[in-house]
Amino acid sequence: MKKPFFTIIVVSYNPGKRIIDTIESIKKQTYDSYRVLVKDGMSTDGSIDMLREKYRFSADGKDAEGKMTLVESCDNGIYHAMNIAVSYLEEKIIDARGKDLDEQTDEVRILRAGEAPSYIYFLNCGDEFRDENVLQNVHDFIVSRQEKEGTTLPTIFYGDIFDQTTGNRIPSNPHIDDYACYRNVPSHQACFYDERLMFGNHFDLKYKVRADYEQFLRCFYREKAVTDYMGITIANYEGGGYSAQNKKISEEERKEIIKHYLTGSQIRKYDFLRVVTLARFRTFLDSNKVTSKGYNLVKNAIYNVRGKREDKKN
Repeated sequence: MKKPFFTIIVVSYNPGKRIIDTIESIKKQTYDSYRVLVKDGMSTDGSIDMLREKYRFSADGKDAEGKMTLVESCDNGIYHAMNIAVSYLEEKIIDARGKDLDEQTDEVRILRAGEAPSYIYFLNCGDEFRDENVLQNVHDFIVSRQEKEGTTLPTIFYGDIFDQTTGNRIPSNPHIDDYACYRNVPSHQACFYDERLMFGNHFDLKYKVRADYEQFLRCFYREKAVTDYMGITIANYEGGGYSAQNKKISEEERKEIIKHYLTGSQIRKYDFLRVVTLARFRTFLDSNKVTSKGYNLVKNAIYNVRGKREDKKN
């Protein structure tokens, strides 16, 4: 069976009707080479019963169309649930390829020689794809980039998100460097990960709020992952989640994480820049419904100018 181009992982716990809205945004996509893995943490609100009934899941956790799998098990939060989903996916690939062994290592190959990777994307319950053409546009971008480069190096393809709280598009930094990693990397709702990166780099569960941030830095610095900005608005982001409600923990974890990837002199330099560029005031502008649109337009313009400079250097 041919491997789908995308694997979309949706984790849930008592999401109510939001899980249906999220799944429907996937099913409306014009590009259909995808599979969906729903990892539920044993919800008690009837949402999974609703899901089973609407999409006619069988006892083995497969939907009627054969594109969705439901995995139900207890977990310790969103990142643990994501790890469980990735492990389940990897185990299924290994089982399917159990006879495809490397003669020298006796290891199962996740990718056969000449085979293109699949891309893993996490869509939170309550979030939705921006429109019905997102997967088609992302697919076309990735394929064109692979044809141009002539290789499939482990890559994180990423775009922008639309913040439903403020009603504005949030642009991602188109060039990831040390300062970008210090300040602001793309949220996981903006990122499509080469499966090889996800299978080898699970989320570190000691981080309760910033595990996706640490995982991005680990892929970038230790795995030497390529980062490729697509300029596509990927998802409508619901906002108001655990990280937004725990800003103090978020900042404490950010400070701890960057010590593992940046030098002390870099951190001191970027701390100073953060103060003189009024980081707290900018955060207020970004989160305020009245000022968010103007702030992000200016931020996007700065990104574009910086991007053009980087392109000239390269």
